[in-house]
Amino acid sequence: MNKKILIIDDDEFLLDMYSLKFREAGFQVEVGRSGEEALNLVRQGLKPEVVLLDIVMPTIDGFEFLRLVKKENLLQGALVVILSNLGQREDIEKGLALGANDYIVKAHSTPSEVLRKIETLLEKKA
Repeated sequence: MNKKILIIDDDEFLLDMYSLKFREAGFQVEVGRSGEEALNLVRQGLKPEVVLLDIVMPTIDGFEFLRLVKKENLLQGALVVILSNLGQREDIEKGLALGANDYIVKAHSTPSEVLRKIETLLEKKA
């Protein structure tokens, strides 16, 4: 399979946990420890099939990341899934309005469930 996923989160523990989970499932994993770092990777030509995006991060948050990516026409055709602790309806609607394909609340999902959800979304897209 070897799909490329970009995981963006400022939480080192979560980055490690999700990186391991997706690597074990055959994904090629790239990480961004901030919205800024991830944006630079994408601007430099990184083309992931999937982006797993946290919202609450310093400098550039997930919403701003989505806004900039859309404005600069980056990540064409990539599947963007928000993985955040922000679970309010307004946050979810805002994320989807900014172009995310799905929104997962961290507290409600295990890494295995997140992996399954992304694999399902990729199958539908194929």
